[in-house]
Amino acid sequence: MKAFFREIAITCVLALGIFLLLRATIDTVIVVGISMEPSFHNSQRLIVSKVSYRLHEPERGDVIIFQPTGHEQGDFIKRIIALPNDTVEIKMEAVYVNGIKLNEPYINNSPSYTLKEQKVPKNSYFVLGDNRNKSDDSHNGWVVPRQNILGKVWLSIWPPEDWGHIPGYPLAKQLTSSIAEYLAGERLIYNIIR
Repeated sequence: MKAFFREIAITCVLALGIFLLLRATIDTVIVVGISMEPSFHNSQRLIVSKVSYRLHEPERGDVIIFQPTGHEQGDFIKRIIALPNDTVEIKMEAVYVNGIKLNEPYINNSPSYTLKEQKVPKNSYFVLGDNRNKSDDSHNGWVVPRQNILGKVWLSIWPPEDWGHIPGYPLAKQLTSSIAEYLAGERLIYNIIR
């Protein structure tokens, strides 16, 4: 009888340990609103890695969950566009980071607003929603302090048709696409002139 209770106690302690480990490393969130469409939709459930940024710093293109400064609402979900000390400018319906136009296949519509070139402060991140014209984000004059980032969006778990890993769009990938588009345009111009 003692062995039976000992096994139950060990099982309960192991289950509690696994539960606490999971709660310390991941979290689940529900998307509220349309600011990240078409990438994420209202009521979509996501798993957030709380340890990613203990292992490395946030990167451009990452989708993050953070506590907004000066907002009464809950946590926000946005995409990191620029890192500390980067420059950002929005003009002619495009986003420029460090003077280079980004190729952004994940956005709903091009931004219909402009933003004068500005430098991202130290230990802060410039974030935008993928639904550029319907998002409260850094184009409204605020940035995300590093300590406010809660984690990186890792997996979509609901609805079933959206299951899967959440891809990031690092700057190198966006620049490669931008340069390829530029070169394709140059060839086209050359062919027209010729």
